[in-house]
Amino acid sequence: MAARTPSRLTRLALAPALAIGATVGLASAPASAAVWSSCDQWGTTTLNGYTLYNNIWGSGAGSQCVWANSGTNWGVWADHPNTGGIKSYPDAKKVINKPITSLSSLTSSYNVTVPSSGAYNTSYDIWDTDYDYEIMLWVNKTGAVGPLGTSQGTVTLGGHTWTVYKGSNGANEVFSFVRTSNSTSGTVNVLPILKWIKDTKGWFGNETIGDVQFGYEITSSSGGLNFQTNNLTVSSS
Repeated sequence: MAARTPSRLTRLALAPALAIGATVGLASAPASAAVWSSCDQWGTTTLNGYTLYNNIWGSGAGSQCVWANSGTNWGVWADHPNTGGIKSYPDAKKVINKPITSLSSLTSSYNVTVPSSGAYNTSYDIWDTDYDYEIMLWVNKTGAVGPLGTSQGTVTLGGHTWTVYKGSNGANEVFSFVRTSNSTSGTVNVLPILKWIKDTKGWFGNETIGDVQFGYEITSSSGGLNFQTNNLTVSSS
């Protein structure tokens, strides 16, 4: 089971300084020049309404570089050792900032190309504005990775069937929805998932949803692996 850690904001303060390669991996970006690229530990930019992060936060990490043609088309090259523990979560973020009961829709479509080796998950990471609750939606996983907490059974919501896990990392509650089979493309209707947590399970109240993040939680990618987001859209009303 992959141990969960404090929120992304807390990680920025706690993670040790890492020696990140300044140039390794740029050759893995698309043949046409990307609009933006970075090998910095906390490299970040905003493109057409999405904020992208390189986000190398775990101890013992190797090299990682992110590139983007847009906020919805981007990728990452990562070479992290097979030493256990999550090394990074390169991701794109869309800010929602609406209470659950004020949302009439919250959906996302994804299309990714991911490696067949390494240890990682492709996941949404959804936060309330106070960072008390973390909702993870794992659409695929490879290698020795697993969610925090205990299984709450299986449920079909938002167009997918998930095994649900409930736990805490000490800083926030974590609700993980792990898709029962791997997927590299699809659409997730997120709002019914949030309402199920709120109304059916009563695990939280009318939280204000802050960030919807989508990315790759990488534990190991020894030798260098490519993760590509061919298309990602997050929309709400």
